[in-house]
Amino acid sequence: MDDTLKRLLAAENAASELVQKAQADSEQLIQSAAREARQQEERFEARTPELHAAFHEKADQRAQQTVAEMERRFEERLTQLRDAAENHEEGALDAAFRAVLGRDDTLQ
Repeated sequence: MDDTLKRLLAAENAASELVQKAQADSEQLIQSAAREARQQEERFEARTPELHAAFHEKADQRAQQTVAEMERRFEERLTQLRDAAENHEEGALDAAFRAVLGRDDTLQ
């Protein structure tokens, strides 16, 4: 019976050592994962200004494109309005002269 108890005690000690080793390995893995997470977070934070700069650059490009498109549309519309004004200028002057002359004729 002493032999059996000694074997059981030895098995319990071996199991206890395995549990301790597994816990130590687990703790080491957790610490390693935490270090890796911190390193990745630091790398991300280091890239934040670069990411912001890229975002601002794209936003600026889009704004410049929008402004250029609006200016192009404005110039097209201005050209259309000037063409329309030139086309209607003579008719408007004729109508104004008729109106003035028509009023002058009624006064005489």
